[in-house]
Amino acid sequence: MNKKILTAALLGGLAMAQAASAQDFDDRWYLTGSAGFNFQDSDRGTNDAPFVTLGLGKFISPNWSLDGELNYQNPNFDDNQDLNWSQYGGDISARYHFIQEGRGWNPYLRFGVGYQKSEEEFSQPGPVLGERKDGNFSAIVGVGLQTTFDKAVAVRAEVGYRGDFDDKSYNPTLNGRDESWFGDLLASVGVVIPLGPAPVAAVAPPPPAAPSCADLDDDGDGVNNCDDKCPNSQPGQTIGPDGCPVPVSIDLKGVNFDFDKSTLRPDAVAILSEATQILVRYPDLRVEVAGHTDSKGTDEYNQKLSERRATAVYDYLTSNGVAASRLVGPIGYGESRPIAPNTNPDGSDNPEGRAKNRRTELNVQN
Repeated sequence: MNKKILTAALLGGLAMAQAASAQDFDDRWYLTGSAGFNFQDSDRGTNDAPFVTLGLGKFISPNWSLDGELNYQNPNFDDNQDLNWSQYGGDISARYHFIQEGRGWNPYLRFGVGYQKSEEEFSQPGPVLGERKDGNFSAIVGVGLQTTFDKAVAVRAEVGYRGDFDDKSYNPTLNGRDESWFGDLLASVGVVIPLGPAPVAAVAPPPPAAPSCADLDDDGDGVNNCDDKCPNSQPGQTIGPDGCPVPVSIDLKGVNFDFDKSTLRPDAVAILSEATQILVRYPDLRVEVAGHTDSKGTDEYNQKLSERRATAVYDYLTSNGVAASRLVGPIGYGESRPIAPNTNPDGSDNPEGRAKNRRTELNVQN
């Protein structure tokens, strides 16, 4: 049989037989078994013969596999078929697989070392045949194709060259030549059977669910995005339940003082009580406590009087639960900021206007 034709048929048949997805890194142990033909070195003087192998291996990386294999073949002598010549052994081989995405088969290279034992009968003088049993080092290189594990069983086809370093053969055809090794060509087809279930690809956990608008407060105003109708409120603003700034005005009209007095009148206390409730309701609100006078008296005296009036309101607020840190002052402005005329156009006294100017104010600061 022509060696080249057989080799081409084995490799070509495998390439046409399989098509599947690219092999993943499957690190399960697997069993191998193959059958093939051993084209013996012509110097042996033996027949070419079939052989079988059995092995165990696994992938140790996405591209490298490591196999241990046992082999057996029984090629008799060409000249005397009655004489036995058999060979068996084992090797450890590394295979480098050229993996490509989307391809159901992949070529590989094989590199291995092993041990081969020969049992050889030979003629000698007398009725008893001579016999030799000897073992020796071997090495093998090869090329092949292997399908993926997609179908649970992979197929492997291979051509290899094994160097058998047997330097003690009694082969009579050597005619006394000292042959230190023989080279045999091996062509085979086999199967690769994974052991155990296929590995399951790790499933990435689902991405965390996007937070609900009820859990978000982009502008930091204390109102969640679902309810916030004014999503761009600014720090320091007083915000209502809809997320919009609340126009807060604290009206202290009526908190007026008797002439030349800084004590709170009963009607002023009621107004301040309401102002206190507003400040408690809006804890972020800061106000200035300002006192004012009319134009009667000197500027210096009116300045002191306005300060005492501001202090009277300040003390009331702090004693009724408003934190001092929220109050600016107390500050007195004297007679410098009237809200009504102190005199009439003709220069005469305007008691009503002066009464309005004798006041305190809470001026919102934010």
